[in-house]
Amino acid sequence: MRFIEPLTLTGRDWAILEPLERRHEPELLEAARDGELWNLWYTAIAGPDGVIGYMDAALKMRDELGAMPFVVHRKSDGKLVGSTRYFNVDAKNRRLEIGHTWYSKSVQRSGLNTEAKLLLLKHAFEKLDCIAVEFRTHWFNFDSRAAIARLGARQDGVLRNHQVSPNGTLRDTVVFSIIASEWPTVKAHLKYQLGKPRD
Repeated sequence: MRFIEPLTLTGRDWAILEPLERRHEPELLEAARDGELWNLWYTAIAGPDGVIGYMDAALKMRDELGAMPFVVHRKSDGKLVGSTRYFNVDAKNRRLEIGHTWYSKSVQRSGLNTEAKLLLLKHAFEKLDCIAVEFRTHWFNFDSRAAIARLGARQDGVLRNHQVSPNGTLRDTVVFSIIASEWPTVKAHLKYQLGKPRD
């Protein structure tokens, strides 16, 4: 039995997360075109020629390593606007990472990411009984680092020269986490954030 079974997570206002399938390929490419996200040098978002490879890697991670990749739909119209994933799954120690997250430019700085993270964290802590959930990002991805901190995650440290990026540069990885004892407070914080008026 898998630690993470396929499931759809539905938010109240903003987001629906559905397991990634091959049929999502054209919509994924369209979502990434909104902002040409593959041009950000510190991310690994698939460009027009890389969507099949991106999907192959995500599905291989699901089948061989117990990950669960999702596509993210905007709830108001059902439009596919991004992707995210449970991965680095350690079922024995009830830990996992949330990452490989990206969104179309048109939905960034909306409530969508906050609600998507609320859904993923709630399932991880309340259904999978996780003791910790990690987030990692590139040192130079300042927007991502700020967004992770806004969720209520705490910085654990920096893995220096952690990876060689596709462009040959060395990546320092910033590691954040939320632990089980912090979840009730983080959950209240995220719900409060979703209740606040948006710009």
